[in-house]
Amino acid sequence: MASIKLFNLKARNLKRIRTKIDGMFLQVLARDEILERLEDINRSFEAIAIVTGFPEIWSQSLPKANLIADSDTLDLAQKEFDLIIHAMALHHSNDLVGQVIQSTQALKPDGLFISSCFGGQTLAELRAALSTAEAELCGGLSPRISPMAEIRDLGAILQRAGLALPVADNLNISTSYRDLRHLMLDLRDMGETNIMKSRSKSFTARTLFNRAQEIYAAEFKNSDDRLMCTFELMFLSGWAPHKNQPKPLRPGSVRKSLLAALDEAKSYPGD
Repeated sequence: MASIKLFNLKARNLKRIRTKIDGMFLQVLARDEILERLEDINRSFEAIAIVTGFPEIWSQSLPKANLIADSDTLDLAQKEFDLIIHAMALHHSNDLVGQVIQSTQALKPDGLFISSCFGGQTLAELRAALSTAEAELCGGLSPRISPMAEIRDLGAILQRAGLALPVADNLNISTSYRDLRHLMLDLRDMGETNIMKSRSKSFTARTLFNRAQEIYAAEFKNSDDRLMCTFELMFLSGWAPHKNQPKPLRPGSVRKSLLAALDEAKSYPGD
């Protein structure tokens, strides 16, 4: 049976065309965070691929990298790269697991996969305000904000893809907006408005957004009378298996308890 596709990638690409440079601040932040993490790795990468819907963000930072569109099937040859960066695209993928597996298969042994994407706490305040307003006014809910993975799920996906030494961590970005309209404009400028296939195709009544604004202001306003808004950036990394990589100890192989090790440490003379 064919898998159900959650996102309309044609709509996603059209929305990306309308993005603005000023709206790319989270894309730039995620890029800089990945570049800093790569600097901390004592290794040079020669064959690099970057999976991204925003190649202009990366073209100057890593000019020799291969820029790959984040389509459902990635244009990656197997065992070709020693570094693959999947940049801010997994949260709008119809097959998140498949994207990581395809990337893993394109790595040389001991090659690195590193990725950034939005996580489950992104736009939590907006999600709550819209849901409450729509339930009040319409008696039901329409999909308006994309579902996004939690950190434990993303960590499990790294393991499922067969990556060694998997790491998943997050960075919460707290922002604030004058009102709901300015938040929606920012989402449009960064290409992150609704692209779900099941989204309502009819015009959204102004009364719904007015009520959502009231709820948002009542529940999530900061001391400066601005609307609080959370963006959660997820960062994932793992290595293609290689025989020389560190291996975790086998269960039951530890012969000394933690308590014994601490007692032993206490017996050493001080400096």
